[in-house]
Amino acid sequence: MNRAAHQAYSQRIQTVCDYIAKHLEQPLTLEQLSQKAHFSKYHFHRQFQVYTGITLGKYISLLRLKRASYRLVFHPELKITDIALDAGFENGESFSRAFKQVFAQTPTQFRLTPKWEQWSQQYAKVNYTRRETVQIKLTQRDDIKVAVLEHQGSPAALNDSIQQFINWRKQSGESPVASSLTLGVPFNDPNTVAPEAFRFDICGSVTAEVKANDFGVITKTIPGGRCAVIRHLGPHDQMDDKIYQFYRDWLPQSGEELRDFPLYFEYHNFFPEVAEHELVTKIYFSLK
Repeated sequence: MNRAAHQAYSQRIQTVCDYIAKHLEQPLTLEQLSQKAHFSKYHFHRQFQVYTGITLGKYISLLRLKRASYRLVFHPELKITDIALDAGFENGESFSRAFKQVFAQTPTQFRLTPKWEQWSQQYAKVNYTRRETVQIKLTQRDDIKVAVLEHQGSPAALNDSIQQFINWRKQSGESPVASSLTLGVPFNDPNTVAPEAFRFDICGSVTAEVKANDFGVITKTIPGGRCAVIRHLGPHDQMDDKIYQFYRDWLPQSGEELRDFPLYFEYHNFFPEVAEHELVTKIYFSLK
């Protein structure tokens, strides 16, 4: 298969994955999804598994449970029964059984004390990654004063720190999510560093120094200047390919040099408020 044919074939799988993510609350059948991909229903389930590493049914179930997991933790105002029905379950009991079977916690237990590391192991089984040619633009940025919660430890536990930062935002009102930037600064590569050494700053823009608080949130500055920027559309865990393309292909050919500051992310919307394939994230690289 030549490169163009392979990309076209892959795009058909991508179309199905996007459709699934957008219609998780609706019935999703093999016949319906195979038609979306223009594949035979007799072969599609095997074709899908080759690209994703798991069966079609398991993929749909994991996506439904992923959205439900985030709603349980980050939207405590939602009733578990409503989350269950929206995830395609007939009632809270069937949802609880399925949830516990996958994550070894009931939805109630997960809402109170989520075990994100155990949770993340389920999603490591999905190995499908989009292959896209990276588009890079140059831009100029001003300094950004930010409120920061410093995360250190396993990347799988990052959601615990995010939840803490969200709680600070809600209680302090100093960096309202609707009118402030939301950013993230990884100080090392989670793919290569020991989990206990991983460092990541969770940031929200502010106009003044952060007031003393019990959350551990402090004030820092993301330096301005020339930057290369990539606009990423899709799940956050699929940004690596674009980042590695930047270092491998664009940077050596550009003649540019990087400043002594980590790459950083600017998040323009959030899961589960939008489907994962609709997430918009900008990736900034500071240039000399």
